[in-house]
Amino acid sequence: MTYSCKALLAAAALILPSLALAADPAMSQDGVLVDHQGMTLYTFAKDADGKSMCNDKCATNWPPLAAAATDKDMGKWTAIKRDDGTMQWAYGGKPLYTFVMDKQAGDKTGDGKMDGAWKVAKP
Repeated sequence: MTYSCKALLAAAALILPSLALAADPAMSQDGVLVDHQGMTLYTFAKDADGKSMCNDKCATNWPPLAAAATDKDMGKWTAIKRDDGTMQWAYGGKPLYTFVMDKQAGDKTGDGKMDGAWKVAKP
């Protein structure tokens, strides 16, 4: 095996595992979107055009599904910039949040809050 072939195989061995880690920011469970800890994700009716309207105290109660500055859009998943400069995941153009009152995986206590403005997110 030549040196360049060995170098190519070594590079592939380093790159392929990182590609395998590229996964959706959340998943579907029982017909709703949940984060990787199984916590229910929600959408907010006041959000529009991929922009979050939930800031400050709202974001304390409804923590945004955080995206890293280096995350890239994939399919229906988009990383949007929030007013505070942090990044947040959106699905189908709708920013996603968890709810501070949900205590364990599968809780859906935020569904219907604020006269129905908060809804569980569905794929």
